[in-house]
Amino acid sequence: MGKKNKNAKPVSNRLGDTSVMQVFQEGNSITKLSFIVFGLGNLINKQLVRGFIFLAIEISYLVYLLSFGIKSIGNFITLGTVEQGQVYNEALGIYEYSAGDDSMLCLLYGVITLVLTAAIIFVACMSAKSAYCTQKRKERGWNIPSFKDDIRSLKEENLHAFLLSFPILGIICFTIVPLIFMILIAFTSYDHEHQPPGNLFSWVGLKNFTEMFLQGSKLAATFWPVLTWTLVWAVVATVSCYILGLLLAILINRKGTRAKGFWRFMFVLSVAVPQFVTLLSMRTIFNANGPVNVILREIGLLGATESIPFFTNSLYAKITIICINIWIGVPFTMLSTTGILQNIPAELYEAAKIDGANSSTIFWKITLPYMLFVMTPNLITSFTGNINNFNVIFLLSGGGPDSLDYYYAGKTDLLVTWLYRLTITQKDYNLGAVIGILVFIILAVVSLTTYRRTGSYKDEGAFQ
Repeated sequence: MGKKNKNAKPVSNRLGDTSVMQVFQEGNSITKLSFIVFGLGNLINKQLVRGFIFLAIEISYLVYLLSFGIKSIGNFITLGTVEQGQVYNEALGIYEYSAGDDSMLCLLYGVITLVLTAAIIFVACMSAKSAYCTQKRKERGWNIPSFKDDIRSLKEENLHAFLLSFPILGIICFTIVPLIFMILIAFTSYDHEHQPPGNLFSWVGLKNFTEMFLQGSKLAATFWPVLTWTLVWAVVATVSCYILGLLLAILINRKGTRAKGFWRFMFVLSVAVPQFVTLLSMRTIFNANGPVNVILREIGLLGATESIPFFTNSLYAKITIICINIWIGVPFTMLSTTGILQNIPAELYEAAKIDGANSSTIFWKITLPYMLFVMTPNLITSFTGNINNFNVIFLLSGGGPDSLDYYYAGKTDLLVTWLYRLTITQKDYNLGAVIGILVFIILAVVSLTTYRRTGSYKDEGAFQ
């Protein structure tokens, strides 16, 4: 065995340390051919098991491609050409349905084939990198790892790759493939008039997006007011629950408050009740014939047939929803802020009092900045959660009151509840996919931009 060159760059057993460009620049012809014939370099260098594994993966993909994959790609491009029809059966004297293409399956199988193709390209790169590492080891006279060495490496330096392979496979199968499928639906005509297998849908490009933004269309006349209310709701719900929860925590935590544990217990008691039970109870309480309206009639503030339209008037419904959300959200904020309040250094308060600061100044200069510094990431997640707060809207107002000016939406509908109506009720899956993409873009931009501008991100140790 030859001597090691001390000046030579070490060759790692981890294939990720080698780039594909490096393989094609420095690799020999066998190494480069390993990108096309998987495992060729390993087989020639007598790494039989590793080489046969690579080759078996390639053969399996080619068999899949010839038997099913090529047809799937063709159907993915057209989304089906043969519609389901009726054929008269003279023997039975009845019409029977003839089988046709299913656009949804054409789209799904096409996505699966494309993902498998991307995976096989990744395996091709791994095959070429493996051949390159073996080539370099052979040139330098180093030992070529056997299959036992490969297995041993999975328990040592490559343990992370072995353990992460199964979760990554699950993410690809159950997250990435469905996500790509749902995104692509936004570029099709998959609506209530094109329901497979009876009817085919087709690619329409950016038509659904243009209709959502185009002035004068009913979709645009619905999208912009719903988007505006969604953002207003998210901001008001987040800020109100945070400020009131913080003030409640300060009030309970101050030195002059007695029975702190009792007051915390009383407010946290509402958290113990499942949220959907609270929401349904509130919907009954504020109904047209609910206890609130009945009591107001009994004491003479309302007429015998009058009632306050808590959920049937647009403005009243929005105010009622915000108030009920405060009742639900404040205890959660109180709990999270109590622990942080108790960890603010007492020296800061003592120094401020010595300098003559009053309670208001201490709150605005010490307490609030400290709380915002610590809880800004939590506020961002609360904001994103309120944008997608399906339960509060759906269980209280159901998105109502409905409006004829909107496209299957109500005055209190959020984007997420409107998406629910479009998909579950109206079966306009393409429009639902468009809204889902827009919500993701809005949340991603707002969340990342806001977080990167906060002190929590820029100066992590400021309050330590």
